[in-house]
Amino acid sequence: MLAIAMIGTVLLQRSEGGGLGIGGGGGGGMGGLMTGRGTANLLTRITAILAAGFMLTSLSLTILAASNRAPRSILEEIPTTNTAPAEEQPARPTVPVQ
Repeated sequence: MLAIAMIGTVLLQRSEGGGLGIGGGGGGGMGGLMTGRGTANLLTRITAILAAGFMLTSLSLTILAASNRAPRSILEEIPTTNTAPAEEQPARPTVPVQ
């Protein structure tokens, strides 16, 4: 949800460089509702807060997932029961087929 909110606030911001040649026009489609430097600063702050929240939740989920996984040794996987090998049957003499 934080990522979707961050994408929305980034898309609401006005383009400064006009790199794609779209957006960043004079009035925009908002009908003058969001104009001025104060709104740009507000959107920039909201974006920074959402980005910080996204990073904190990502790091906390990573730490939480790593804490549940205990390191295992391959030596622990070897069965500890001492089983003797099965006794070998004496070989039967083979009768040649004629």
